[in-house]
Amino acid sequence: MPTPTAYPEVILEHSGYTAQLIPDRYVPGGFVLSVDGVAQSQVTPGRPELLTFEYIRRIGNLIDLLAPAGQPLSALHLGAGALTLPRYLAHTRPGSRSQVIEWEKNLIDFVREHLPWDSRWSIRVRYGDARDVVATLPAGLHGALDLIVVDLFSGNQTPSHLTTKEFYALLVPLLRPTGVIALNLVDGRGSSFAKAQAVTLRSLFGFVGAYGEAGVVRGRRFGNMVMVATRDSTEPDWWPELIRRGPHPTGSLAGEKLERFSHGVPPQLDAQPMESPTLSQAFLPGASD
Repeated sequence: MPTPTAYPEVILEHSGYTAQLIPDRYVPGGFVLSVDGVAQSQVTPGRPELLTFEYIRRIGNLIDLLAPAGQPLSALHLGAGALTLPRYLAHTRPGSRSQVIEWEKNLIDFVREHLPWDSRWSIRVRYGDARDVVATLPAGLHGALDLIVVDLFSGNQTPSHLTTKEFYALLVPLLRPTGVIALNLVDGRGSSFAKAQAVTLRSLFGFVGAYGEAGVVRGRRFGNMVMVATRDSTEPDWWPELIRRGPHPTGSLAGEKLERFSHGVPPQLDAQPMESPTLSQAFLPGASD
């Protein structure tokens, strides 16, 4: 078996972290993108419809439910990774358009070199800090997006200025009336960060729901949780089916359950943001039962 140094790698310009592409031991033809030793995304270039990471499968189910099968969608992806979801969207919904914002330009160059995507797909990458770039997106994107995926990590943590009410407020005008935000976050016992994110989104959006592995949603173990938010306060028609599709075991929070979950927690503000958990905390004693 090759040593890790035999895998393609690059030192990222802004963070100084090392990005590697490692063959997926479980999926023939698949690769895992690792940044600073943390697995960030997985792609199988010959099978872009295949989603393997649990939270990515949950967002993939959301994409499947947002419109009739095959209907194109317009999406914004904050955080590129190996462009797993833009590939999935382009493949499963031909004619879809994806805007991708990524801080590390040479990460995209690295992925494009080793795992190129179909040049016919409408995937445009913009470079810079997500908050700065979102604030300067062209007027033509305002009110035009069906989906915004927020999956922002620098190494193993989300920068705090990308977790606040002021940041999320920049996303609201980009959505169509029926548009959806899907936020990937990580949290552990007690769900302090998830509670703050739920309150923050509820201060701006009509409907907010959270779902993920049942133990994570209950605050018993460390892991990924996906939150979705829509401008309309009515529970979306697709919400029950989204939960039903899993992966299982799935826990979910919406309506009164989400209100009880986050009761008494203030929203995240620029003036005093809460630091997000680090992925390395998953390996600390007590991170899971």
